[in-house]
Amino acid sequence: MEKGLYKPLFGCWCFCAAAKMSGKGPGFFSEIGKRGRDILTKDYNSDQRFTISSSTNSGLDLKSTLVKSRGLSSGDVAAEFKYKNKAVNVKVDTESNVLTTFTVSDVVPSAKTIASIRLPDYSSGKVEVQYLHEHVAFTLGVGLDRSPVIDFSGTMGTPSIAFGAETSYSTSVGKFMKYNAGLCLKMPSSNASVILGDKGDSMKVSYLHQLERLNGGVVVGEISRRFSTNENTLTVGCSYVVDSQTVLKAKLNNHGNLGALLQHELTLQARL
Repeated sequence: MEKGLYKPLFGCWCFCAAAKMSGKGPGFFSEIGKRGRDILTKDYNSDQRFTISSSTNSGLDLKSTLVKSRGLSSGDVAAEFKYKNKAVNVKVDTESNVLTTFTVSDVVPSAKTIASIRLPDYSSGKVEVQYLHEHVAFTLGVGLDRSPVIDFSGTMGTPSIAFGAETSYSTSVGKFMKYNAGLCLKMPSSNASVILGDKGDSMKVSYLHQLERLNGGVVVGEISRRFSTNENTLTVGCSYVVDSQTVLKAKLNNHGNLGALLQHELTLQARL
């Protein structure tokens, strides 16, 4: 089976997908407030994208993407092979970069190991371990060079309420490069989150509510503050699923910046 995806642009056309957090455990730190962030920030651009993908019953997936942005064209070809609890992904782009990722799930129960490298930069190698259990989740990533950066994040709680933090430590300079903390509360039709970021210099409070009567519509409100400059920003946004292939999104902040997008996916199916 082959699928062709054509995503034209009007103002901002792009792809929008809601992040689905696992019902097991509190989820990873990167998932705190992610769904609201995606509605307010993801894919608001004027890129034109053309994607062709195909899948086989043997576990091999192929995907080719061409992007035109500001008069410049780029593209990549990716192949992913899955077998039982293992996956290999190779992506080659038009700048001759080759990204290879190896993923092994359930090496130990509830754990996943990911190793990646981007050639020709041999110092870009990285190994990451993810662990997700009923009341705790964490990720640990280590760069594969002489002075690696160590990334760590952890959360504690349940699928309904969780607290977490993340940090990055540079062994070359011997200090923490970032540390953030977050709290999220999830209910059946809404969720709220608070994230303290930029080493404590910024805070974002967001609330998302799902409108079941409007075909899966979602509204989001976010207040962000940067303490060093006393700058406050209020942003509201919404997402509306017209049908299984069409999504509308819009956002507006208190500075008068308005963003809107319409994404339509055309799927062609053929039997080989």
